[in-house]
Amino acid sequence: MASPMRIRATEQDGVVDVKVLMRHAMETGLRKGSDGKAIPAWYIETVEAKVGDKVVFTALFGPAVSKDPFLNFKLKGSAKKGDTIAVTWKDNKGESRTDDTQVK
Repeated sequence: MASPMRIRATEQDGVVDVKVLMRHAMETGLRKGSDGKAIPAWYIETVEAKVGDKVVFTALFGPAVSKDPFLNFKLKGSAKKGDTIAVTWKDNKGESRTDDTQVK
């Protein structure tokens, strides 16, 4: 199981600022290990944020994104203080992780 994401969501003047730190190795498949063999590709492909059942943000990632990616986005009119924002990532090996936070 992947490590929990660190998510912070704060509202100011009707705009919710969401910051997400995802723990993931993000291997490209091009790097070689100490044995000289290629390390298999393993990276996040999709990231989705929901408020309730409504998808409010979607991103497509690939092997060029760095290890432990940080994502910052803003929502206007989609969330308010007290709402729960759930963030889910899925990787190329079929693994996924969902974590959530309340807007402060």
